[in-house]
Amino acid sequence: MSKPLNATEQRLPGLEGFDAWDDERILNTLLAGQRRALNAVERAIPALSKAATAIAPRLAAGGRLIYAGAGTSIRVAVQDGTELPATFGMKEEQLAYLIAGGRAAMFDTLAEAEDDSKQGESDAAICTSRDAMIAVAASGRTPYTVAAAHTAKAKGCLVVAVVNNAGSPLAAAADIEVLLESGTEVISGSTRMGAGTAQKAALNMLSTLINTKLGAVHDGLMVNVQAGNRKLMARAANIVSAITGATPEKSADALKQAGGHVKPAALMLSGAASLAAAQKILSDTGGNLRLALAKMKARE
Repeated sequence: MSKPLNATEQRLPGLEGFDAWDDERILNTLLAGQRRALNAVERAIPALSKAATAIAPRLAAGGRLIYAGAGTSIRVAVQDGTELPATFGMKEEQLAYLIAGGRAAMFDTLAEAEDDSKQGESDAAICTSRDAMIAVAASGRTPYTVAAAHTAKAKGCLVVAVVNNAGSPLAAAADIEVLLESGTEVISGSTRMGAGTAQKAALNMLSTLINTKLGAVHDGLMVNVQAGNRKLMARAANIVSAITGATPEKSADALKQAGGHVKPAALMLSGAASLAAAQKILSDTGGNLRLALAKMKARE
């Protein structure tokens, strides 16, 4: 007897004649599917909080954040991970990606690669007890991803499963499950749609919360932004001004002295005697700007 289809693979009722509908009706139906996906993310907020709380200390201690998956799921995950260095100042070497079919699968359809559990085991051999893995699969039963999760967990790596179907093998292999029950797709089985939207939003929220816990955000500002071009230098100067109340000119000057880094620039404008003094305060407070500013104020 065949197993019942996952919710993401079933057919949504009421779509007879869909391809003959007018554009507005089609688009409104697709939008309703996207809303259902985001509602599923809202229900997963407690699990996302639990996952971020577990992951952050590992990264603070020098461990890596490893994304694993196949097809659409890993493409969404790679997009999330590759944006973290520029946005939050995460070190490139603290990020790794286990991709079914390798990097070529990011651009080419290598559908058979997701069935290669042996490759999943092999790829996950890089995992250590210091690391955290986010394994993503809409079905929750992709062989490559499930095998990678089992291997990672056996090595002591924290495993977080992000899945769109309940009761999955991937969730069973993980330490923490983030269940995104986005439900049946408007286009049956096309998990690049509702499930993909839920994954994108959930991963975005998870990685943002992790980096907030790591001190990369202050008052909703990206205080670890990497000011690598004129636009970002101007943004960094505006951030320094917002935190300190200094003029844009003074903020830009402090940023130059600080090598483009927002936190020491803000501390120097808040009373730190020198760049070295600002860096020492940051070191003493684990890089947390709020704690660093509070420590300076306590000395006054």
